[in-house]
Amino acid sequence: MQDVPGEIEMRDSEGALLPDFVRAIELALEEGKGNEVRILAGDIHDADLADLIEHLRGDQRGQLIEALGEDFNPGTLSELEEPVRDQVLDQMPNDQVAEAVRELESDDAIYLLEDLEESEQSDILAKLPKSERVALERSLEFPEDSAGRLMQTDFISVPPFWSVGQTIDYMREEDDLPNAFTQIWVVDPSHHLIGRVPLDRLLRTKRPVKIEDIADLEVHQVTAEEDQEEIALEFERYDLMSAPVVDEDARLLGVITADDIMEVLKDEAEEDIHRLGGVGDESISDSVLRITRSRFVWLLVNLATAVLASWVISLFDATIEQMVALAVLMPIVASMGGNAGTQSMTVAVRALATRELGPVNATRVISREVLVGLLNGLLFAVIIGVVAYFWFGSDLLGMVIALAMIINMLVAGLFGILIPMALDTLDIDPAVASGVFVTTVTDVVGFFAFLGLAALWLV
Repeated sequence: MQDVPGEIEMRDSEGALLPDFVRAIELALEEGKGNEVRILAGDIHDADLADLIEHLRGDQRGQLIEALGEDFNPGTLSELEEPVRDQVLDQMPNDQVAEAVRELESDDAIYLLEDLEESEQSDILAKLPKSERVALERSLEFPEDSAGRLMQTDFISVPPFWSVGQTIDYMREEDDLPNAFTQIWVVDPSHHLIGRVPLDRLLRTKRPVKIEDIADLEVHQVTAEEDQEEIALEFERYDLMSAPVVDEDARLLGVITADDIMEVLKDEAEEDIHRLGGVGDESISDSVLRITRSRFVWLLVNLATAVLASWVISLFDATIEQMVALAVLMPIVASMGGNAGTQSMTVAVRALATRELGPVNATRVISREVLVGLLNGLLFAVIIGVVAYFWFGSDLLGMVIALAMIINMLVAGLFGILIPMALDTLDIDPAVASGVFVTTVTDVVGFFAFLGLAALWLV
């Protein structure tokens, strides 16, 4: 929890912005009290200011930035969610955006520029010094979500024949250095990567020692075209704090750091969760029309699968008419199968995303999920069979629903993992399509097994 000037608390004990704080900002903006806005929000952290901007109406966001004036830190822009960022940038003049780009780290600058119209990009880049413009233009040429977009182009590189003393003196005298760094990169005259020297080792080594004598020559590097999700997995697997980015000729282009990867992991986790729910890449700040459009497609697909399940039920309409209890009980079988399938699917999608599931252990994991489905099916078969017997007074009905439960739970465990694996093999994101297919399979199998067995034994 943090206090802000004006005796108004900003966040509650759980970290959420307090309504009183937001209302105070809104009231100050409506009344044109720029000084009060600066008192309330002028010295809060970039991330807090970004949260505040996202809570305001669209027309108030530009007013807030204008009221803050020189107190507005450009770093706030890189903390905004994409739809809000785009709206704020549209409200800012290109001169102001260009000034913000100059003050940001190169990776944050790319985040601001990458989704702008080409004409706006060109206009903003033209206002930058040539060295900065060239570096940003080169990064923008790389594919979206690649290392080339993610990397920072500000880093320290030295030749191997320099001494520790020369390197330290260079860092003291050079003005154009990164704001924060932990590694010194060693390169040859053609800028090919040779190795690295951790900053702590450099500072503990005597001045006459050559850089090549203390450099680590084994460096885990990534290529500029490599996907950021793959890089995040490498950071996790090898406990990396930073990694150099090289081109096809092993020339050093930039550096990716752990804080960049934290953002990637957060974004990828959010993306998987959204896709599992069929909501695409929407955010809490999106408009009604955009959210409706993104959800409609998957709801339409779900409608088609629901019609398929209903068609299976219609095949047994005569059976249902003769025994109304079937209509009461059949949703239970389908629902339990759907939930069990979703559990297996969720585990499989995450394991595929983190590369924990592959050809080596696929058979073992599939067998495990099938056995889990079978055991849960047996346990719930006993429970629902007893419930059906006492509810409707029919032992045969209890046996039918119990057997249908076992079949559907077994199928749910099997297809809950097979479907994501099959989609991944076909280069289709399993997070996007798995849910629809798994639910369809469990509904169809559940209804067919329950009503089919009822038609054979009860009617």
